[in-house]
Amino acid sequence: MQRTIVSSLLSLALLGAAGLAQAEVTVTDPWVRATVAGQQATGAFMKLQSSDKARLVGVRSPLTEHAEVHEMVMDKEVMRMRQVQQIELPAGKTVELKPGGYHIMLLGLDKQVQEGTDVDLTLLVETDAGQKQEITVRAPVRALNAKAGGHGHKAH
Repeated sequence: MQRTIVSSLLSLALLGAAGLAQAEVTVTDPWVRATVAGQQATGAFMKLQSSDKARLVGVRSPLTEHAEVHEMVMDKEVMRMRQVQQIELPAGKTVELKPGGYHIMLLGLDKQVQEGTDVDLTLLVETDAGQKQEITVRAPVRALNAKAGGHGHKAH
């Protein structure tokens, strides 16, 4: 009898844990644009794919106290940049953060970001069920004139 109760409790615990499974978010090709001396902001770019519907709701970096999720949009033939509260990550679809579109802004830089170094980022993701997860990314710094496109780096 005791074995049946333990077995039943274990089964319930496993079912409960399965219901709490988090979306698996894959990060590929992360990179940060280098800056010139005195420049106080730069962008971070990457491709995100989630196994389940989720959203990118924030970012942190030890490089600066101010990191935001942004998008570029056309407004009456003028390209404008604005902060957004989240970027939707549809299940199974790749969402690209790239120059001229969605991206991460690293603001208030107090030192030059140099090509050949790496920048640590922590992405804050939330599922439809309200579960939060943090994804650590090490993004190499590319030249100031770098364009989006593959070097095949992945998150750690």
